[in-house]
Amino acid sequence: MYIFNTESDRKEEFKPYGSPVKMYVCGLTPKNDPHLGHARLFVVNDTIRRYLEYRGYTLHYVQNFTDIDDKIIAAGQREGIPPSQAARRYTDAYFATMQRLGVRPADTFTYVTDYIPKIIKAVTKLIDNGHAYVVDGDVFFSVPSFPEYGRLSKRNEEAMLAGARVELDERKHDPRDFALWKSAKPGEPWWDSPWGPGRPGWHIECSTMAVDELGPQIDIHGGGADLIFPHHENEIAQSESMTGRHPFVRYWVHTGMLSLGEEKMAHSGSFVTIASILDTQKIPAPALRTYLLGQHYRATLIWSDEQLKGSVTRWRRWAQARATLQRLIAWADAGSRPASAEEYEAARDLISSAQSARDAFITGMDDDFNTSAALSALDGLAKRANEYAAGLTGEQAPEPANEAMREALRILLEISSTLGISLESEPTDSAELSAAVRNEIERLIAARIEARASRDWNEADRIRKELDEHYHVVLRDTPQGTTWSLKD
Repeated sequence: MYIFNTESDRKEEFKPYGSPVKMYVCGLTPKNDPHLGHARLFVVNDTIRRYLEYRGYTLHYVQNFTDIDDKIIAAGQREGIPPSQAARRYTDAYFATMQRLGVRPADTFTYVTDYIPKIIKAVTKLIDNGHAYVVDGDVFFSVPSFPEYGRLSKRNEEAMLAGARVELDERKHDPRDFALWKSAKPGEPWWDSPWGPGRPGWHIECSTMAVDELGPQIDIHGGGADLIFPHHENEIAQSESMTGRHPFVRYWVHTGMLSLGEEKMAHSGSFVTIASILDTQKIPAPALRTYLLGQHYRATLIWSDEQLKGSVTRWRRWAQARATLQRLIAWADAGSRPASAEEYEAARDLISSAQSARDAFITGMDDDFNTSAALSALDGLAKRANEYAAGLTGEQAPEPANEAMREALRILLEISSTLGISLESEPTDSAELSAAVRNEIERLIAARIEARASRDWNEADRIRKELDEHYHVVLRDTPQGTTWSLKD
């Protein structure tokens, strides 16, 4: 298995320090409802975690919440509530939307406000070993004290100075120095410290929490590509200066941005919430997850409503294949008949296709978690399963059909579940219909089946037309019975 490491700028064979694999992901700053950029970040890292477990690794997965910072304070002021209440509100929104997207909870969630004493201890250690200094109640990290600063982002000193001018402070010994502790401002939350009342700087929190939960060296550190500089660059400097261990992270894994045209999606600019896509546009959550995994995680994903609709259709094909296989397995369980040579060959071909799909899935995911290739493997398997189902004839299944369909279904679910894509929902969203409407649809279908059995083709056609015009129902007549779905 190979993973692209941002620090080395190349793919490297995955060789973790030991077991469990230690994985830390920079989490949410809960200042507004989670948007689609957050969805991509956390779906990607959830998929990486799932795949590592699929390949036999045990993980300790840690994710943080930055539940106090300038933007959360601003959110509280905007809404007329304390910052802590704003943080709780949007943290709850995170958990609700991620559950819908199939993102499993981290093994450990850490919160900055729970870590204040340990953050103070970490800052004190950096001061004591000469990597930080105090000015008027603020504490700054001394970048010149860490000669390897810049090795992750590959930025030269001029580029780093340009970025540092955003937070120009004449009290800094070097313009690149950054805050570890910020002295309190009027009306803001604060905690006592050896340097006076204040709160942590943004970067020190992740170093403190990652080292405390996972130790001085971790295997995988995830986050958005926008965090490479300065956040992750600063994490390296702080962590290695604090612990004396090198490297802090073995594999830096950065997810590309999700953009709306020329602008990245962010709370500070234009954004689309996850809830609005799921609830207003009525996009099935597994289909949205499919869309977010449709391109390689390191690529920038440009939001496209048209491609999202394509992902809905794609997901429904997989879900339809699952439903078809389950229905036909039940049909085959009821009895079978001797098979012809051609039917034996078709069954063997389905089994071979399923196993080839699994091999293609593993090959793709072993190559830096290529989810695009993994989804293509699902496409091929679903298509082959549907083709096999369409070729079944007669009142009973041929003898080898049950084994072949069970193997195809097993691998279909093995791949989809590893990707975190549920195929259990109705592929037509018919589960959202009221009981009364569903019952009427089923009554009409039963009446049509009776009309067909009586060879009353005019009545059967009339019922089909009624189902189409009034309920947007699509019927499929198969040798094993009639199935229905809603139009896309």
